[in-house]
Amino acid sequence: MSFQAQIDQDLKEAMKAKQPERLAVIRMLKASLKNASIEKGGMDHVLDDASAMAIVRKEMKKRQDSIEGFEKGNRPDLAAKEKAEADILQGYLPKPLTPEEISALVAAAIAEVGATSKAQMGAVMKVATERAAGRADGKALSVAVGAQLK
Repeated sequence: MSFQAQIDQDLKEAMKAKQPERLAVIRMLKASLKNASIEKGGMDHVLDDASAMAIVRKEMKKRQDSIEGFEKGNRPDLAAKEKAEADILQGYLPKPLTPEEISALVAAAIAEVGATSKAQMGAVMKVATERAAGRADGKALSVAVGAQLK
């Protein structure tokens, strides 16, 4: 089942189960996916799963930024709403890498590139980001690369 078909199925289930919060998040995600597919190839274009996951990560990032802003602005009620939406979106993302897995992935990327100094960090980050395939955020990868390249 494709990712977009899974979203359609989850939308139906949320309607039947009368889950308004989950339904709203899934509708928002479906609209974002549709907008992205229209931008890429028109009304009938279907995104591949990798592109769809990128949209989900983008929406997660929006929620994380909103949570941070609401907490700084002393609005715990709005932060809680964004956290609930982020939890629903998190269910669509692949399981994140553990710190040990990130470290091993970075070590392999360094070996592949043959990097010996921080001057080559960009090349290592490119390889590590491709291998992580969205299962680790850029900040965690950057910290791991910086720690391993002296």
